Amino acid sequence: MKKLFALMMVCGFAVAFVACGGKKAVDTEKMKADSIAMADSIAKVAAEAAAVVKAKADSVAKADSVAKAASEKKK
Repeated sequence: MKKLFALMMVCGFAVAFVACGGKKAVDTEKMKADSIAMADSIAKVAAEAAAVVKAKADSVAKADSVAKAASEKKK
């Protein structure tokens, strides 16, 4: 009985391993393409964020220079 149970378990594991394998080449190519697309998207978002930070810094610098010029004009 123990040998029959052990044989059934081995067969069950074999079927499970075979069922889980298979489409690796197709999945790998799709995963690689998805990874490249995601990296490009992240790079684009990072570039846009850097542009926003630079624009904000330029705006603050301009506002400071205008405020300084206005205060000097009043004196």
